[in-house]
Amino acid sequence: MNESGGLDGDPSWRPAIDALAFHPVGHEGICAVHRLAFRALLGRAGTPADCLAYFAAHRPAFERAVAEKIARRGLSVAANLHLTSRDVERALEGS
Repeated sequence: MNESGGLDGDPSWRPAIDALAFHPVGHEGICAVHRLAFRALLGRAGTPADCLAYFAAHRPAFERAVAEKIARRGLSVAANLHLTSRDVERALEGS
């Protein structure tokens, strides 16, 4: 979703849910990562720009976390999902 609420780019901040949203590679659904997850990852409260920057710097780990969650939960290719800080931390540790 872009700032006006339309789906176009990737990733984007969705103020209505206070989360970053992106389309994982090879997945039709949207993945959301709430600001509170980023707070744990950043070690502090972050702005949407901080969260987007962290995501950009660690995108491969976010993609791994999505793939692992989809496999673990047996989610369909069109399912929407969210990542927790634990999901991302596990993927970062596996880097």
